[in-house]
Amino acid sequence: MTAPDRKNRVVIVGGGFGGVYTAAALEKATASAEDTDITLISRDNYLLITPLLFEAGSGILDPRHTVCPIRQLLNRTRFIMADVTHLDIESRHVEAVHQPGGQRYHVEYDQLVLAVGGVTNRAIIPGSEHAMAFKTLADAIALRNRIIDAFEQADVESDPARKKQLLTFVIIGAGLVGVELVGELTEFLSNICGTYQHIRYEEVKVLVCEAGATFLKEMPQGQAAFAQNVLEKRGVEIRVSTPVAKISPDGITLKDQTFIPTNLTLLCAGLAAHPLLKDLPVPKQHGRIAVQPTMRCQERPEIWAIGDCAWIPDPQGKPYPQLAQHALREARVLADNICRSRRGESLVPFDYKSMGTLAALGHYNGIGRVMKLQVRGFIAWWVWRTYYLSQMPRWSRRLRLVIDWTVGLFFHNDVVKLDMNSNPGAELKEDDPDAGD
Repeated sequence: MTAPDRKNRVVIVGGGFGGVYTAAALEKATASAEDTDITLISRDNYLLITPLLFEAGSGILDPRHTVCPIRQLLNRTRFIMADVTHLDIESRHVEAVHQPGGQRYHVEYDQLVLAVGGVTNRAIIPGSEHAMAFKTLADAIALRNRIIDAFEQADVESDPARKKQLLTFVIIGAGLVGVELVGELTEFLSNICGTYQHIRYEEVKVLVCEAGATFLKEMPQGQAAFAQNVLEKRGVEIRVSTPVAKISPDGITLKDQTFIPTNLTLLCAGLAAHPLLKDLPVPKQHGRIAVQPTMRCQERPEIWAIGDCAWIPDPQGKPYPQLAQHALREARVLADNICRSRRGESLVPFDYKSMGTLAALGHYNGIGRVMKLQVRGFIAWWVWRTYYLSQMPRWSRRLRLVIDWTVGLFFHNDVVKLDMNSNPGAELKEDDPDAGD
C-alpha cells in the first residue's frame, strides 16, 4: 500500500470515455486532499464521442465537432500524448513514445488504470487487412474519401463490370455498429448520387454479411425486424448465416466459395483485445483483463481496468457489455474505489442496469429501447441525438453539433474529398522522371 505521507501516483492509460472520465472523477474526489498525482497517457489529445462517428463519416457532422480536447476537460491531471509501448508491472512504470518525434517517457505509478479499449477483430477472417475498420476519426475520414473516390471513378467508367464493382460496398457484421454504419451509409450514398451525372442510386449495391443467424441480435426481435425492413427498402441486401471465408483487395469470398467483387469492404465483426495487454501477466477472459466487480485486479491490487479492455462481472457473473454508457458510470465508481483503497476502506462493486439501447438508421429514422419502452422511427432518432448531445462535454461543442445538425436539414452532403497526402506530387515524380520539366 502507498505510504500515506506522500502523494499517490495514479497513471491512466487510454483517452476514451473510461480513461478521461476516471481522471475527471479523481480530480473531484481528491480536490480537497491534494494527495493524488494523476497522469493520463493517450495516443490522441482528444476524447472521441464514438457514437457520433457514423455521422462524422457521412458528412452530417464536421469531424472536429465529434471530439473534445482532453486538456479542456481536465484541470490537475498531467496529460501526455504518446503511444504506450510497455507496461512493467514489477517495477511499476509505464513506457511511452510520442510520434512523430520519438520523444520517450518513463512514468512511474502506485496505481495503474488500464482503459485502452479494444481493436477491430481481424483474426477471424483471412485477409482482414484488406478491409477498412471504423473505430477512429481517421477511419471516418478515410471512409468518406474512399466512397467519393469510388464514385469519381464510376462516373467515368465505361466497363459495366468495373463500374458495378466500384459501386458495391460490403459490410461484414450486422450488430449495432454495422447496422448504424449501414444506416448512415445509405443516406450518404443516396444524397451524393445526385451530384454524379452517370450514376443512379439503383446502381449502388450495399451488402451486409452476418455470420450468425440473427440480424441485430442486441435488439428485441421486433425492433430488429423493423430495422431490417427499413434498410431493405433502401436497397440494402442483408444476408444472415453468411460467413465470409476470405477478404481480398478486389472482393470477398463467402464460405460457399461465392466471390463478390467490391471496391470497399468494412469490417464490423466485433472487438479484439488491445495488443498492449497480450503479454501482461494478469488473469484475462477472452483477452480482456479479468477484474473483480470493484474493477480491481485481485492478483495485482495496484492495477485497475475499465471499459472495453476489462472483463467486469455483473451480479450474475456475466461481463458488462462494451458500451459507452457503462464506461461513463464505471469511471465514477473506479475513481471512488481508488480513493477508498488509499484510505484503507472497503471497496464498492460496480452494479448498473442499462437504461436502454438506441440505434440510428439514418434518414431521421431509428430504433431503441428506453427502460421498458420501445421506440422506433423519428422519435427513436430524436431520442438518440438528444442523448448523445447531452453526453458531449462542454456547451461550446454541443452548440457546434446543433448547428451542424440544423444545417444538415437543409443541405445535402458535399462530395469534397479531404486530401490526406502531405506530398501529392511524390508518386508522379517517381513514376515520370520528366514530370517536373
